[in-house]
Amino acid sequence: MPDPHLQRALGTVIGSAVGDALGAPFEFGPEHAFSARFPKGTGDEMCGGGGWEPGEATDDTQMAVLVGESLLECGGLELPDVFRRFQRWAAAEPKDIGLQTEAVLSSGDPWDMAAALHFQVSQRAAGNGALMRAATSAVYFSHAGREATMDAARRIAALTHGDRAAWEGTAVFHELVRVALTGEDPLTAVPDTLDAVHPDHRERYAVVLAPDWHPDKATEFNGAVWPCLGSAVWALRTTSSYEDAVRAAIDLGGDTDTVAAVTGGLAGAVYGIDAVPERWTSALHVPLPGFGERVLGTAELTELALRLSEAGAPS
Repeated sequence: MPDPHLQRALGTVIGSAVGDALGAPFEFGPEHAFSARFPKGTGDEMCGGGGWEPGEATDDTQMAVLVGESLLECGGLELPDVFRRFQRWAAAEPKDIGLQTEAVLSSGDPWDMAAALHFQVSQRAAGNGALMRAATSAVYFSHAGREATMDAARRIAALTHGDRAAWEGTAVFHELVRVALTGEDPLTAVPDTLDAVHPDHRERYAVVLAPDWHPDKATEFNGAVWPCLGSAVWALRTTSSYEDAVRAAIDLGGDTDTVAAVTGGLAGAVYGIDAVPERWTSALHVPLPGFGERVLGTAELTELALRLSEAGAPS
């Protein structure tokens, strides 16, 4: 019998990448565009478009891979190394990169000051650009317990996002994945997770993670961290399969690749890799600009996820 934890770890990493690639062609489009084009059972949903090849993952997954590979190669969290990888990637001009992330990585400021200095000037750093890349680190730190996994999430997020709101959303994602990887229902862990959120941000996350919240109630575009995470949890809460959760996320419109990547990570952690349709994983590929023309397929992502899960486990 396959190890259930490993199956869910694979679901987290690959499920997030699949959501990213499925959602990318529909970014900034209208609501329900995905299901209108691909009614359930149609197939061929990995359509590409909008500058993306069929099955091509975006910056969301590219950055997640960079975080995961740094954790493995450094034997743990070495923040300067993660930042250098991000800089190398950004300098290679990837097809897509968040404005906030690009500004921080190209500033020339030190790794431990760049995001904070940018935030001091812009006062805008509550985007979903740290949350979107958290699937690999969530798997790696899933064995460490609530406090440690949430702390790691905050520290990685702070490399590019100076607003603590982005840190806390990423920390919540880490913890919900940790719970899901144990086989428990992450939705039941939301109240305890909120208790561990910084007091200045707890109320805002409590609103978007509440059982009666709907993305239509969002007060910001879903490119912001709160509605992005809230939409992902809503999609998980209101569906009963990986496929339906990701469909629901993309049908929200807006920042479809990232909302679907976050949803795919959560749903993959709940339902496991076997729930991710093979017709979606077969075309999946992740280019890594700046790293020797490398392109990771599902086999390479599988290897990465397995190593992350095993490396983070207590010996």
